[in-house]
Amino acid sequence: MYSGMVAASGFFELAQDGLPDTVIIVGPNHTGYGSALSLMRKGTWQTPFGGVEIDTEIADVILSKTNIIDVDETAHKFEHSIEVQLPFLQYLYGDKFKFIPICFQLQDYTSAVEVGNALLEALNNHNALVIASSDMTHYESAMQAEKKDNQALNAITALDAYHFYKTVETQNITICGYAPIVALITYAKGLNAKAKLLSYHNSGDTSGNYESIVGYASLLFRKIYA
Repeated sequence: MYSGMVAASGFFELAQDGLPDTVIIVGPNHTGYGSALSLMRKGTWQTPFGGVEIDTEIADVILSKTNIIDVDETAHKFEHSIEVQLPFLQYLYGDKFKFIPICFQLQDYTSAVEVGNALLEALNNHNALVIASSDMTHYESAMQAEKKDNQALNAITALDAYHFYKTVETQNITICGYAPIVALITYAKGLNAKAKLLSYHNSGDTSGNYESIVGYASLLFRKIYA
């Protein structure tokens, strides 16, 4: 109820862009369970809209492009950051797509860039979509959160992964999934994509409490064709 309207602005854009065969969703590990960087390579995830099958073939290609991702179901068992994207995708695409979840407990820059480059190699010539799931600043005033988040968002829209990472670290911005975002920026820059901010709001816009909020942003990365 807090972040849904912001997420919907991104899925509205996807609704006009056609059907992907595979969706890779990268998100943070909030629970601490499982491997530091984990992928599930087979199975089906269930939501109230039905099941979504994991794309084993492409998952194995991703695994072949990097040695830092483990196959581990434990990290995904209680994690919400990836699964929360699935109902939106099912609403748009029904059961006509597969997906791959990658869960980040590691938040270092080098690992995130390596995952982004692995995706770039593995998804070459595939009809694929990559989504990074993360909140922005947590539990600060709306004014302070927006000031911090704008610095991070400016780095994202500039496709400057390192500047984004250093901004989060040096400004103590409590973005829970900043490594997944670095991975997505790396992937998008490798595709010669452009980034655009679609929507920014915070939980206070729903609750009315602006003293301690969580920030939410939706951004679109679109490949530019010559």
